[in-house]
Amino acid sequence: MTTPPPATDLSADEARRIVLRAQGFLGTPDRRAGVRGVLRHLGAVQLDTISVLARSHELIPYARLGAVGRKEVESAYWTDTHAFEYWSHAACILPIEEWPHFAFRRRAYRSRPHWNHQLPDGTYDQVIKQLRTEGPLTATELGGAKKTSEWWDWSGTKVAVERALMYGEVVCVERRGWKRVYDLAERAVPADLLHDELDDAECLRRLVRLAGQSLGVGTRADIADYHRLKGEQVDAVIADSGLVPVTVEGWGKPAWADPAALETPPRGRHRTTLLSPFDSLIWERARTERIFGFTHRLEAYVPKPKRIYGYFAMPVLAGGRLVGRVDPAREGSTLVARQVTLDGPKAVPAVAQALVEAASWVNCTDIRVERVDAPDLREPLAKEVTGALTAAALR
Repeated sequence: MTTPPPATDLSADEARRIVLRAQGFLGTPDRRAGVRGVLRHLGAVQLDTISVLARSHELIPYARLGAVGRKEVESAYWTDTHAFEYWSHAACILPIEEWPHFAFRRRAYRSRPHWNHQLPDGTYDQVIKQLRTEGPLTATELGGAKKTSEWWDWSGTKVAVERALMYGEVVCVERRGWKRVYDLAERAVPADLLHDELDDAECLRRLVRLAGQSLGVGTRADIADYHRLKGEQVDAVIADSGLVPVTVEGWGKPAWADPAALETPPRGRHRTTLLSPFDSLIWERARTERIFGFTHRLEAYVPKPKRIYGYFAMPVLAGGRLVGRVDPAREGSTLVARQVTLDGPKAVPAVAQALVEAASWVNCTDIRVERVDAPDLREPLAKEVTGALTAAALR
């Protein structure tokens, strides 16, 4: 691929601010659009099984909008066929209007020659028939998700319905107690969207453009990672995607930007908040290091003795910077900061503010700070938290 000459040179700071605005952390969010607006703005909200303060798909809108009601979050995603779950960056909630643009992936799954699980004869047709007459249903309601207690040992029914999900014949229309609820696509997807008419190139152009808009500015690898495309897929369409080439100070690689993001300088209020480790602002480690100079790694799957920052360390965003980490837990009505990492004394007020807001959101009335990486900052942080709790109670 021949890259045209860059139209714009950006400083590292300009790029960082463009990224923050594109991801909804700089400027005043459109609260009227609410959770649905956040989903459309980001294009994908990642799901994950881990729940400490809340599940990741709840933390994403919270980080941008503040203390939006958790039931309201679920309702906004799933009511009125607003969204569907599919494979994007990972398992993600996606705006329903993007259904046609994942046709390329559905086709790829249908032509896949090998699968990890065997599908017993007749099971697929039986699952489709049962959903048609009884759906929407969970895998348990379809007849059971597992053959044994092992997480990977799926039943034939589970294999069939998951394959139907990948093919696009079945849709996950909500999560109920974290279980997928399946329904036929013909019933769940609006008729004007229920098609695979777009060819691969048109699908890829749309997803590359959406990734660029959601990122603000990104390298080829950043853009590919957003919806887990291959680099050569990005190369094939980026020239026609509407994104424009730019150079960014210190990045060392070609980059592309959303032209709308270059039209006006990013200004406005910065959010101070805890971030889910699965937040799209930080879900790509190399990009996070490049933009924020911050090494981010989820350690939930790292053996406990080898963890550095904690099981579910949540980066703290303040003033457009990542200023620390908090590994949280909940004990009754107490939010526990089991381990806190601070980027110096100046980070103390911001981390305290983030903790108090998060505690209020999950109905905790107290906060306990346990370990701080710089022991001399533990007492100042605990004092700041107490003061912020008192101030919040008086409002």
